[in-house]
Amino acid sequence: MRTYGPTRRAALVGASALALASGARAQSFPSKPIRLVVPYSPGGGADTTARLIAPKLQEALGETVVVENRPGAGGVIGDETVAKAAPDGHTLLIGAFAHAVNPSLLPRMPFRTPEDFAPISLLVTVPELLVITPSHPAKTVAELVAMAKAQPGKLFYASSGNGSAQHLAAELFKLRTGIDIGHVPYKGGGLAVADVAAGHVPFYFGNMSAALPQARGNRVRALAVTSAERSPAAPDVPTIAEAGVKDCEISEWNALLAPAATPPAVLARLHAEVAKIMRLPDIKEKFADLGASAVGSTPAELAAFLRAEMTKWAEVVKAANIKIE
Repeated sequence: MRTYGPTRRAALVGASALALASGARAQSFPSKPIRLVVPYSPGGGADTTARLIAPKLQEALGETVVVENRPGAGGVIGDETVAKAAPDGHTLLIGAFAHAVNPSLLPRMPFRTPEDFAPISLLVTVPELLVITPSHPAKTVAELVAMAKAQPGKLFYASSGNGSAQHLAAELFKLRTGIDIGHVPYKGGGLAVADVAAGHVPFYFGNMSAALPQARGNRVRALAVTSAERSPAAPDVPTIAEAGVKDCEISEWNALLAPAATPPAVLARLHAEVAKIMRLPDIKEKFADLGASAVGSTPAELAAFLRAEMTKWAEVVKAANIKIE
């Protein structure tokens, strides 16, 4: 019969106590309403994601799930709300693209990314759609690049603002093609795509969900989608790689995260339920209608994804010397 010294016995007792406590917390979870914090205003992509999954999560957990919009500072206010919340699983973050970009753009943030967050699942990805003024002579990405190279500094692109996914997508495109193009930032994607449609600015990388209806209505012309594969929502539009630009994939995304010290058993319960939700046919269909793809990754896959995103966009921010005033 194996015997242990006092130190070893104490360690085993401590480990057993922690395991029991974690199990007890998981069994009692949830014990109050759950907040899904969206770091943006109502109506955007992250808000849409939250409101699609909230009723399903409420049904699965048997507790009220409330979507709480905490906009401001490019997503920092909402992220901080969750980073500093009680780590009990009752306050969760619908993280978005800026979550991985802000550390490069805003080095003095009131929390650490990724250290202050526990990954649960990548929920959805949404590629960008490269659209151009319908009357523009460039009919393909190759023709657009050729025109830009023939007129360095004379061609401009629109974006929904400095540091936005649309801005970074165009800067990545610029880096990969070696072209010299100018940036016209707008206060929102709606204004940007409207000016592209009107011919005031030639082209724009728009969120698929917002830009696709404009392309379907022939107000803009779609040249490429920035996903690795063609989108089922626009099967006739080539990928950016098919169009001749390699290593230029970009997707906006939403992920579910919790405060870093949330008990593993609680995180496991949340992941299990969310993974089931993202596999539901009606959820997959609703996201597909928006040009998005439901994912439902593991926590480890999300952690690796976030690290890759942070590295990728830090390089783009540095190369393009992007600064937020």
